[in-house]
Amino acid sequence: MIAFSTIWAVVALVVIFTLITTLYRQASERGFDSLLSAHLFNLIGSVGVSEKGVLTGVPDLGDLRFSEPQSGWYWSVEPASSSLTGILRSSSMTGSVPSPSIAEVPFDSGFQRKYLAEGLDGEQLQVFESEFVLDAKDRIARFRVMGNETELEQEISAFQRRLLTYLSLFGFGMIAINAIAILYGLQPLRRVRNALAMVRQGTAQRLGGRFPAEIEPLANETNALIENNKRIVERSRTQVGNLAHSLKTPLAVLLNEGRALGGDKGKLIAEQATSMQQQVEYYLQRARMAAQRDSVVYRTPVKPLVQRMTRVMEKLNPGIDLRLTLPQDEVIFAGEREDLEEVLGNLLENAMKWAKSVVAVTVGLVTDEEGNASLFEIDI
Repeated sequence: MIAFSTIWAVVALVVIFTLITTLYRQASERGFDSLLSAHLFNLIGSVGVSEKGVLTGVPDLGDLRFSEPQSGWYWSVEPASSSLTGILRSSSMTGSVPSPSIAEVPFDSGFQRKYLAEGLDGEQLQVFESEFVLDAKDRIARFRVMGNETELEQEISAFQRRLLTYLSLFGFGMIAINAIAILYGLQPLRRVRNALAMVRQGTAQRLGGRFPAEIEPLANETNALIENNKRIVERSRTQVGNLAHSLKTPLAVLLNEGRALGGDKGKLIAEQATSMQQQVEYYLQRARMAAQRDSVVYRTPVKPLVQRMTRVMEKLNPGIDLRLTLPQDEVIFAGEREDLEEVLGNLLENAMKWAKSVVAVTVGLVTDEEGNASLFEIDI
């Protein structure tokens, strides 16, 4: 979830950055063109022609950059007809700026055109040019106003860097706040997970503690499920106990009849009835013990049980060398102690029965692909 919110924040900030910089560039270029167009019309209004056909006028465009040499801001007025002489230039224009031919960049319907040119100091210029009739003798002059486009690009680049810095800081802050909010919001779920782990480990009977309103229904339903499972297990145990009680009387009758019958058949019936009676007593006793426990989940330490059973087997089989190897870590069996005793007892009895001189018992943990030890094994 944090990764998704981070990706979404990055994508959103990239889109915002692109949109803002595009709009800023468009607005800056429109303002730049409007400024050059206004200077051009001001220049046209400030220039006249004398009776001798000489260009006259002292244009003042109100911008000091037209007075700084090689500033990238220039204006010029040049004759476009043979009957007109003289050239007027801004003090900043210390040389000539070439212009393309009319065939390359034609005039529009308003006798204006704009194009890019290289400035006196290598800068890129945006040129607005217009031809205008000065008097009734159709004497035409060519007016040019040039602005420093490199300067505009530098301003746009500076704005983009500042915007990128601010959006980056905002993005890092937003990602951090989202991460904190998500981690804080997931705390109740972690508490539920830990509570479920305690129930699974047998250290708790239900999900305890207070949960937010959004999580409380989940906790209540989980507790209801645990209680329902507990009732099912208790009912099953009760049925096992009832079954054992119901079998005790018929088994006692069979045992008495076998003893009364005598002979080989009577002995066989008595032995089998005795065996069945012992099994019924065994599982009835287990049902009574399980009913006294509070938890429906069982956890049995493996190492003490294995050590105890191997000691018993050593005493019962002194002629067998029994070697035990245990891990240093604690090993827990997810089940009842009686089940593990029954399985391990059968294995040890068979091993002692068929072994010649040595029986090796090894308890080890089995790790999965992620390195978690969720299983254990007993090799005999």
